Amino acid sequence: METVDINNDISLLYVTASSFPDGVMAAHQKLHSLFPQATRRSYFGLSRPEQGGGIIYKAAAEELIPGEAIELGLETITIKAGKYLSITVTDFMKDLPAVGKAFQELLAQPDIDMEGYCVEMYPNQTDIKCMVRLN
Repeated sequence: METVDINNDISLLYVTASSFPDGVMAAHQKLHSLFPQATRRSYFGLSRPEQGGGIIYKAAAEELIPGEAIELGLETITIKAGKYLSITVTDFMKDLPAVGKAFQELLAQPDIDMEGYCVEMYPNQTDIKCMVRLN
């Protein structure tokens, strides 16, 4: 486990999955059809329980041009600057349960932002940084 500093808010545009976890892959596929993998754009996944129900998942990409989301009819959300606890899962597609385990470990830590999201950051096509914001 490591601490990661996100120095500036990150504006994202996103596609909401139809369900969790079953709809996650389709949400990422829709997002990547709009924004093919590019070195300039960072990709994320955001999830948390909402509206007293199950987990809501958002497949997200960094908004590079202000107003880009409006043009495409997508909603936006912001990853807040701050300190995040992080666990990196390498080659995550070969062990998807490792992602859930990483978040369970992170969510068990003291002093996390209970209003924040579970943040997945994709530094490349095979690894995932699982992160939760600290208070």
